[in-house]
Amino acid sequence: MEIRFLGVHNLESVDTKLVSLLIDGVLAIDAGSITTTLSFEEQQRIKSFLITHHHFDHIRDLATFGLANLDWSTKSIYSIQSVLDVITGSLLNGTLYPDMTQIPLPDNPSLKTCAIEEYKRADVDGYGVLALPMAHGIPTVGYEITDKEGKSVFYSGDTTNGISEPLERISPNLLVIETTLPDRMRDSAIEVKHLCPSLLAETLLEFKKAKGYIPPTVVVHINPVYEEEIGKEIQHASDKLDTEILLGYEGMKIVI
Repeated sequence: MEIRFLGVHNLESVDTKLVSLLIDGVLAIDAGSITTTLSFEEQQRIKSFLITHHHFDHIRDLATFGLANLDWSTKSIYSIQSVLDVITGSLLNGTLYPDMTQIPLPDNPSLKTCAIEEYKRADVDGYGVLALPMAHGIPTVGYEITDKEGKSVFYSGDTTNGISEPLERISPNLLVIETTLPDRMRDSAIEVKHLCPSLLAETLLEFKKAKGYIPPTVVVHINPVYEEEIGKEIQHASDKLDTEILLGYEGMKIVI
């Protein structure tokens, strides 16, 4: 399984892209920077999207991707129903942009939505997908994605502490988890439902207590204003826990 990190930040600039991952070139997770980082040819290889929640930085490029879907083959958007309701009601509703769930034809649209349930494994293009609730203040799920060889990655989407119960249900080879703010903003991170390095370390220790190990971990959804500070604190946490915790970057690729 190849995990390609298209965007790893929560703010966009010429140097930073909004969060999106790409599995084996065909399964996208979140859509913050799909069309801003991929060629048309690479976009056409995508079969489906897994969307964690409806905040704009995680869904923005669904609209532009739908219009750029040049061969008009239908691509699927998977998430829990409450997230899909916001996507179709606010983004793909034909008001701000063409409704690509009805174009070019209602029975052959560029995009279609598919509801999945929390805690219930689903098959998505040959991958096993398990959606688990995260703590972010609005309906949000993280995804464990398992390939046919049994290799798996878990991506948290946006979350804060208090997710030990859902994490006990997974045993990933790689953990991709958000860390948005530095430790001096720990109280703010908790208030706005995000993680900082110390909260991440606590989460990883809870995972180790339950599962007996800490998987290699990549941090995403980094606020670039604090990236240097976060990077130093992540390195400290990695040393203290004696485990690999890496700061994600645009263009990063990991094979498991």
